[in-house]
Amino acid sequence: MHDIYFWTTPNGYKVLLFAEEAGIPYTIKPVNIGKGEQFTPEFLKISPNNRMPALVDHEPQSGKGPISVFESGAILLYLAEKTGKFIYPDLPGRVEVLQWLFWQMGGLGPMAGQSSHFRNYAPEKIAYAIDRYTKEVNRLYGVLNNRFADRPFLAGDDYTIADMASYPWINPQMQAQNIEDFPHLKRWKAAIAARPATISAYEKGKAVNTAPTVGDAASRALLFGQTAASLKP
Repeated sequence: MHDIYFWTTPNGYKVLLFAEEAGIPYTIKPVNIGKGEQFTPEFLKISPNNRMPALVDHEPQSGKGPISVFESGAILLYLAEKTGKFIYPDLPGRVEVLQWLFWQMGGLGPMAGQSSHFRNYAPEKIAYAIDRYTKEVNRLYGVLNNRFADRPFLAGDDYTIADMASYPWINPQMQAQNIEDFPHLKRWKAAIAARPATISAYEKGKAVNTAPTVGDAASRALLFGQTAASLKP
């Protein structure tokens, strides 16, 4: 059994996508980040960066468990290696998957997150920040569009954890992008959206949380005003 510590964010959905695709047994453990549940001592033992998602595997391959994993990319890689699914077994294929997984973790996720923040959540609309991140997300959309010009998925012919990592971060409306400018990316996004596992993952996620996570000044302070003091026991 796997415990998935989850909230309805792009990073949270990555892990649900894998769980649904691979058919692994799991239980969703909601972590309401708008109420500060990510700062509880119990959660910090699992995720010392006070971020979700996190995973607790009660039946690791070693037989010595449970084992906990934090950071969405690390969780995807851990589950892929444990199950042997959604990652290529050969070295060239593995390299393709990992470089695009790390590309999402280091580029698409952080840049799309900043774009959404300054456009949708910042109390002061800073034109330079909005323009800077909107243009960078546009560039990253272009990288993906070019990649999909001659292949169905990021690492080649097969759906992998690289696609699961990137898919939840493609949100044109939140990021002020016109998906029609990126036809290959649009095709890829639609193909993943139609997968039964994707539909199931998002239905289960929405059942956990139906309200905006950033709804008032208190939630803004929790999400956007954290310092080292937030980690003190």
